[in-house]
Amino acid sequence: MNRGFYNIIAAQFFSSVADNALLIVSIALLATMDSPAWMTPMLKLFFVLSYVLLAPFVGAFADAFPKGRVMFITNLVKISGCLMMFLQVHPLIAYAVVGFGAAAYSPAKYGILTELLPTEKLVAANAWIEGLTVMSIIVGTVLGGALVSDKLINYLPGFMNPLHQVASLFTTEIALSVVMLAYIIAALFNLYIPNTNPHYQNQEHNPIKLVIEFSHCVTALWRDRLGQISLAVTSLFWGAGATLQFIVLKWAEKALGMQLDKAAILQGVVALGVAFGAMAAARLIPLKKSLNVMPIGFAMGLVVILMTFVHSVYFAYPLLILVGALSGYFVVPMNALLQHRGHVLMSAGHSIAVQNFSENLSVLFMLALYAIMIKYDFNLYYVICLFGLSVSTIMWLIMKKHEANQREYDSLHLIGHQKHVGTD
Repeated sequence: MNRGFYNIIAAQFFSSVADNALLIVSIALLATMDSPAWMTPMLKLFFVLSYVLLAPFVGAFADAFPKGRVMFITNLVKISGCLMMFLQVHPLIAYAVVGFGAAAYSPAKYGILTELLPTEKLVAANAWIEGLTVMSIIVGTVLGGALVSDKLINYLPGFMNPLHQVASLFTTEIALSVVMLAYIIAALFNLYIPNTNPHYQNQEHNPIKLVIEFSHCVTALWRDRLGQISLAVTSLFWGAGATLQFIVLKWAEKALGMQLDKAAILQGVVALGVAFGAMAAARLIPLKKSLNVMPIGFAMGLVVILMTFVHSVYFAYPLLILVGALSGYFVVPMNALLQHRGHVLMSAGHSIAVQNFSENLSVLFMLALYAIMIKYDFNLYYVICLFGLSVSTIMWLIMKKHEANQREYDSLHLIGHQKHVGTD
């Protein structure tokens, strides 16, 4: 990997740290406002809404300019969203603005990989990205938990007693300032990402034509035999992952008696497992064997159900690490395959925009279902069981679709071979 790649992952790390810390701070802000419980998952829903609404436009935007510059501009948008929260704009609206920046950031972040690196390094590059992203989730959630914890003030030395009073009055402002600092560091790394000088011909600027062009890209990727399977798997993963993030917080409160600052650590535990799974996939799974990992996704859904039997932190940690490891092991190869197919069928920015659109539609759908269940006081253990069974069932259906695609491909290949032999 070259130096430019390391600048990309450094920028991604700090930007993701800020995103995840800001989520915990936003949840704490909603709690201080006595917001209803169903509004908590709405934070993430508002965040990802931009990914869906802006999908036809962000791919063209990412391909129209050097991607390092795009990442810098979108980090500034994230900073403005954080600043809005600082100025007491409602957390849902402010976090939606951060999501606006993230939606435009993502096609540039992933699209530059296919411009900067050869195909055979995509799985390894994705493992690096996912591994560092996971590490940033751990750091971000733990940082967010620390920033909203009352105990943080108690760690100040005794001679700083005047600061105790100041810190207690401005806990939220201090937390948001730390988050903005992380975004600023990410933006500085963006400035050192190399310009790969890609040449994408005939970039469209008309909004209506961009929507039509995007719809063609969506159709092309979903009709491709490999593209549709990898896109279905990654969409399921991100939808399930976003929902699991809030299920873990609720489960930690109900089953383990944890407050938000402690429960946030469990999200980091899941992320640690994802890092282990991602590293194992990078070492063991080449791009051409990416589809072999699908049964791991089926198993992950069943393992999640075991959460209903756990009421001790000592059992919770290894279980969540296992859930994360299974997730990382199957999503990294599928993500690399999807990027490869998208790059073959269309431009890098457009393919990532299609991926974000499909994945975040899944996130919106699953988070909306979860918010509805919380609003109507569904038993948490029923929710966990339904969640795990749904993931395994959908994964099983995707595997069956892949088998059907393979049979269709083999049949067409055989017919073509017979025709060729007949003409000879």
